Amino acid sequence: MWTDKKMTSPWDRWYSTSCCLCFHVRTGTIILGVWYMLINAVVLLILLTALSDPEKYHLTSAELANDLDVMDDANMCIASAISLLMILICGMATYGAYKLRAAWIVPFFCYQIFDFALNALVAVSIVVYPNTIQDYLHQLPDNFPYKEEVAALSNICLVLIVLLFIGCIIGFKAYLIACVWNCYRYVSGRGASQILLYVTSNETTVLLPPYDDSVSVPCKQPPASYICAEATA
Repeated sequence: MWTDKKMTSPWDRWYSTSCCLCFHVRTGTIILGVWYMLINAVVLLILLTALSDPEKYHLTSAELANDLDVMDDANMCIASAISLLMILICGMATYGAYKLRAAWIVPFFCYQIFDFALNALVAVSIVVYPNTIQDYLHQLPDNFPYKEEVAALSNICLVLIVLLFIGCIIGFKAYLIACVWNCYRYVSGRGASQILLYVTSNETTVLLPPYDDSVSVPCKQPPASYICAEATA
């Protein structure tokens, strides 16, 4: 006797409507979007302040022992545009999670995937080229805190410490990606459940409202009982 086994996809296996042990995925996505908006708003405010007074906030190559200017007006304008775009993307995700608009969450999810890929590439580059950490330490200014202590460590120890740090960041970002993805699936499911259903018979077609609307409709007052009606008569 054959028995049919229901096959579950890996996406359904990891699907959950809760995040951070107590929050709903909608609430978590809204909090995450607002947090990213605040961070990028602070960065944008700092960049605009630096652009308004370039002589005070301009960092030259002599300060960082480098041959090139690291923060000129063009780079600051590009960074300001990126911060403004990030504020827009995070605002769209917050609005989409609040108003149950799944399409508005997609740009923020794509940004998370891109950010995760960049961090993964950094980890791979450190494994392939471990000497880049020492080169980066030599480029730091002499007054950088704990520069000599960190440079005195062995190359293998530095690689392990940096990989452990980046691994924690990648794991945390992967968890946030899963939360936003679960929120997208939840919002998409809610949108699909609110589609009006048609029940067709041989002669009539009935339009059924969504379940939430039908539940929210107050019940009508029940008719008087037979005993009460007979007494009044």
